[in-house]
Amino acid sequence: MTGRRRVLPLLTLLLGAALGYGLRDRLVQDEDPTPPPATETDSDTLRRQLVETRAWVARWLPQPAEATETEAPDYSAERVLYDQYRLVDEALARLRPQTPGKTDLYVVAFAGDGDEDVFRNETEYAEKLFSERFDARGHVVVLQNNPATVETRPLATWSNLELVLDGLLEKARFDPDEDILLLFLTSHGDAEHNLYVGMDVLPLDWIGASDLAEILNARPFRWRVAIVSACYSGGFLDVLRNSTSMVITASRADRTSFGCGSDSDITFFGKAFLVDGLNQTDTFRGAFEITRQLVAEWEEAEKQTPSEPQIASTPLIEAKLAQWRQGIRLGPPQPFQPAGAASGGSGSSSEKSTKQ
Repeated sequence: MTGRRRVLPLLTLLLGAALGYGLRDRLVQDEDPTPPPATETDSDTLRRQLVETRAWVARWLPQPAEATETEAPDYSAERVLYDQYRLVDEALARLRPQTPGKTDLYVVAFAGDGDEDVFRNETEYAEKLFSERFDARGHVVVLQNNPATVETRPLATWSNLELVLDGLLEKARFDPDEDILLLFLTSHGDAEHNLYVGMDVLPLDWIGASDLAEILNARPFRWRVAIVSACYSGGFLDVLRNSTSMVITASRADRTSFGCGSDSDITFFGKAFLVDGLNQTDTFRGAFEITRQLVAEWEEAEKQTPSEPQIASTPLIEAKLAQWRQGIRLGPPQPFQPAGAASGGSGSSSEKSTKQ
């Protein structure tokens, strides 16, 4: 497995400077044909050319009214990173043991992008929905990137995901033969089928479709449901599917999904699947059919290219999910309410859920 830290901006800057130098030199020469002094050294020449280059570039760039600095996060990045083992241990310690002879559902909700509250809203609503409506209280772990929760919830990172999955298999918390793992991931996605993971200045690695498959396949979770809410998330479908799994994605492998952004409370897919679908039916397949219809209607109304949510399932996982539903007491529908005080809007923004 390899991390996906982005060094392209720096490389692009250096390459652009190297390539643009010759063009700048030719243009500056046309404007100022005066030759350099005969006594000018190589160092003097380089210094003079750098000054001229900056001045020339400045003429072509828009000038801000006043200089602004990037706002620093209101937490210690070092402290946050060192706190992760403690926060994961505390989250695992709050879980109830699995019930012998009964199929329990365990939910791991993962909010990858810490720059928009919409993803926090979805994971915290998933926690509420599965705890109160689907009898999974004490069987839900939320991994979340959000500045408001860095002291109370583990970060949604590659490392923490592995720690939580390993922790589920310890101390009789999860029985791989009896229980079902539901993994709900929500974030931005790119066309190469990578899930964006990041928050402010923290050095976090993105998670690709093949990476997630390796993470899951390395552990004995026989029965699993993976739900990926992101642009291009259909690229996760084939690598995650097997004979005992269900995979649901917010879009086709080559399509974007919609509804994120700072003005949104919840994505199109999150609202359709979690809030509308699972409050109207107790089956994931039934919720998916509701989702497919609603999302298509909303996208058509906003004249967007259809995202076309996807599903892959098998008779084995369908039978196992039916067994789980028979053993739970279904609760009432759960109203949606944004988790973050800064959240606004109605969840109907059509801004594409992609960060590239």
